[in-house]
Parts: sequence; structure tokens; C-alpha cells
Amino acid sequence: MNRFSKKLIPLLLVVLLFAISGCATMNKKDKWKSLFDGKSLKGWKQLTGHANYYVEDDCIIGSSVPEKVNSFLCTEKHYGDFILELELKVDQGLNSGVQIRSNQFKDYKNGLVHSYQVEIDPSERAYSGGIYDEARRGWLNDLKDNEEARKAFINGQWNKYRVECIGDSIKTWVNGVPAADLVDSMTLSGFIGLQVHATQTKEPLRVRWRNIRIQDLGRHVWKPLFDGKNLKGWHAIGGGQWKVVDGVIDGSCSKSEEYHGLLVSDCNYSDFTIRLNFKAVRGNSGFYFRSDEVPEDKVGVHGFQAEIDDNQDVGGLYETMGRGWVVKPSAEEVAKWFKPQEWNQMTVSAHGGRIVVHVNDQKTAELKEDAGRPQGHLAFQLHGGQDAHVMLKDVEILTPAEL
Repeated sequence: MNRFSKKLIPLLLVVLLFAISGCATMNKKDKWKSLFDGKSLKGWKQLTGHANYYVEDDCIIGSSVPEKVNSFLCTEKHYGDFILELELKVDQGLNSGVQIRSNQFKDYKNGLVHSYQVEIDPSERAYSGGIYDEARRGWLNDLKDNEEARKAFINGQWNKYRVECIGDSIKTWVNGVPAADLVDSMTLSGFIGLQVHATQTKEPLRVRWRNIRIQDLGRHVWKPLFDGKNLKGWHAIGGGQWKVVDGVIDGSCSKSEEYHGLLVSDCNYSDFTIRLNFKAVRGNSGFYFRSDEVPEDKVGVHGFQAEIDDNQDVGGLYETMGRGWVVKPSAEEVAKWFKPQEWNQMTVSAHGGRIVVHVNDQKTAELKEDAGRPQGHLAFQLHGGQDAHVMLKDVEILTPAEL
């Protein structure tokens, strides 16, 4: 090999790396797909309301009419995980929004469009970029504690929105400023919609959208951690007994039991979102996560516990052999989300230091930058020293769908 060849090899490597980098950049850019061709409403359909939607100057325009029902122009396609970007401008006095993961069902409130909405709010309240649950739960992430985001939206001008939905994480930006940061898994897919809010103003008010594009990132789905037949993948320690009856995990113990009873996962988990249905028949129980087995200790495990019991503290966060109560709800709060002696749904999301608990789709506890336990076992508890009976079913973990 001559000197020229030796000098040429590094240069070729640089060129090759540049080419590879360029291809990667191109591929990333190629993931973007326009949702609006700038000429027509192809790929969109209007659901509810009578606002006028039309195309003008490369924009979709929504023009209000006096009515009581909100109007929505919605994509025909549904999306799960995605990155959405668009630009918008709204007339003063008109409230609007961008629906994401939204749906319309005949048997839900007579066909009302519902689910997450990224707010467009030119009022003094200035919640543009916040997340409202349309026709369902109301505000999930307003901006009253995010002054920088409230100042990001510019009335009377074009504003750029970015929305990222991945699993149970929903984040928004307004003109590059972080706005909402929500953890919620109630709805994992649906259409995208452009809202014109109901108004009684006779003079038409308008909202404009342009440069609407999306990266479709697939979707997340729920997969079972309990097959409804046996306790494969789980093992029991301590007192009490666990059995499967008609597809339900049935756990019980008597007050004569000195040791807590635990049904523990064979596997360790670090970051996850898990949901389950429970019925607290009697006594105290809980869902442990990021926990360590300590069989010589009467409590059985050390770690986080999302509280389950028959009459109080449901949905709170407790750290056994740690900080004790981390988030303890009041009796008044528990009454809002817990249904005694009925089936209830609990969802626990733990990703890094962000831990969020929901009961029946109501947020009951949240830690945003917790420096505590990073991983460990899952476990269901029967509290020792008391009569306890808990029933569990539909134990599932949120995972990316296979392509």
C-alpha cells in the first residue's frame, strides 16, 4: 500500500460516515407526513357542530357560527404514538383546540367527540398548550403553575405547536417552550381533530391551521402479566393464601397471621406502566413495585406501595421501611375516586423519578423527580395482624405493539 492509499483511507472513512449520517438524517426527515395538502380537506371529516371548515391561502380555516355544540374537523386515520407539529392563528374571543387520541362513539354521550385536547386559548387565562379532557374529565394539565408557557403564545400571530404522545406520556410545546407534561393512559389511540368552540357571537370568528405534519411512531398496547388461569410468574411469601378462582386472583388472611402475605413477581421491573382491577373486600392491601424481598422481616418486602384497602387511603403512595407516607390522600379525596366493595381500576406509571398513580382514571398521587428506588419486584399485599381479603384481575403492562 503506497502513501497515497494510506492518506486516502481516512478521507474515504470521513466521506462514508458523512454519507451514513446523511442517510440517517434523510430517513428521519422521511418519517414526517403531511396531514394537509394545502389545497383540500382530503383525509379529514367534520364531526358534530356546524362551524364552517374550508381551505384558503394554504390554510385550513374554521369559522364559527352561533350554536351550542363544539365543532371538530378530524382525521380519518387514527394514531397512537406520534409527534405532531402545526402552526395556528386564532381570532381574539374564540376558544379552540387540537384534539389528539380522540374518539366518537354512538353510545358515549350521544356521539360527542371526546378525549385529550391541546388548548388554544387567546383569553387572559392564557392556557394555550395545556391539556383538557374534552367531554370527559376536564382539565388534566392546565398552565397555572407554568408562567413561561402562558407567555409563549402570541395573540394575533402564527404560533407553532409540537405534541409528543408516546405510551402514557403526552407533552406539548408552544413556540418551543415546554407547556404540558402529562402522564395518563386512559386513551392510547384515536383521531386528531381541529376544534371550533361553540359561541353565540353572530359575527364569525376564525381559527387557522397550516403546515400540519406528523411522525407516526406506532402504538402501545396492554399485555397481561396474569393469564387468568394460574400464578405462573408469581410466587408467594409470608402469611395468608393466594389462589385463582374464575380468572381472579383471590388473596386472604386472618388477623392471627403475624407475617404479611405477599404475592411477588418472579421478575424485576424498573420503568413500566401497569394497570389492574381490584376489589378490596376486607382489610388493608396494596400494590408494591420497585421492591426488595426481605423474607426474614414480617412485612416481607421493602419498597413502594400504591395503597389498596376497603375504606381509606386508596391510591396513596407509601414507602415501606423507607419514608412511610409519601403521598397520603384525605378521606374526602378518596371518596371522589374509590368505589367501596366494587371493582376499581388502578394504574401505576413509574419511569425514572416520575411516578404517577391513578384510580378509576383520576390521578391520586404523583412524584416528579423522586430519587428513590430505581427497580425491583412487583407484589400484592395482605396486611398481617388483621382479617384481609382482596381480589385482583386484568393485571397488565403497557408495551410497544409489535410491528
